[in-house]
Amino acid sequence: MTDTDGTLATLKGPLCYLMGLVYVVAGVAHFLAPTLFERIVPPQLPRPRELVYLSGIAEIVLGVGVWFRRTRRPSAWGLIALLLAVFPANVYMAVGEPGAGRLPKAVDDIPDVALWARLPLQAVLILWAWWYTQPAGDEIE
Repeated sequence: MTDTDGTLATLKGPLCYLMGLVYVVAGVAHFLAPTLFERIVPPQLPRPRELVYLSGIAEIVLGVGVWFRRTRRPSAWGLIALLLAVFPANVYMAVGEPGAGRLPKAVDDIPDVALWARLPLQAVLILWAWWYTQPAGDEIE
């Protein structure tokens, strides 16, 4: 990701810290509302509560990891892997059975278009993390 006037490059540092904060907050939410997250784990996956905690820990660790030059690149790759791993939950939210009692009420209240829009958003999040896998990504202070 490059631009001709350097605007994007000047935002790369602050956006790195914002990205890390987003994942840390999301990770902490897994521990504050595990039942909500557990209910969006596709039923084919075993041990939903453990998966929720595991993904929460991963989000916190990887979110903090992108804040530091030494761990930025591996943490960004980890975030990409995590985003790919949780994609089935996002698909399940979009195609799940609203009103069937499996998905949380909060998901039932989200318009279908928003749940489907979240799927391509995963690609944007993956690209954002990928930006920090590039060698220039670890030059940010």
